[in-house]
Amino acid sequence: MVRLPLSPAEVERGQRLGALLRRARGERSMLETALDAGVSPETLRKIESGRVATPAFSTIAAIADVLDLSLDEVWTAINQPVRGRRLVS
Repeated sequence: MVRLPLSPAEVERGQRLGALLRRARGERSMLETALDAGVSPETLRKIESGRVATPAFSTIAAIADVLDLSLDEVWTAINQPVRGRRLVS
C-alpha cells in the first residue's frame, strides 16, 4: 500500500499529539505506558516524537485511556492551531 505524503497541517497535528501525550504521561515511564496500552514502546516513542503523525485510532484510544485522557480532549488539543500560526489545509 502506498501512503500519500502528509500535508504540513497533518505533520503539525502529529507534533501536537506527541506533545500532548508526553505532557499527559508526566513522570510515568514510556515503557510502562506503552505496555499498559498494549502498544510497543517504539510505537509510543514515534508518536510522541511526531515521527508517526497519523497513528491508528485504536492506538490513540488505548494510549489516551491509559493516560486518563478523553478522546474529546485529544481531538480538541490536536486541532487547535498554535497562537500566531494558522493551519493550512
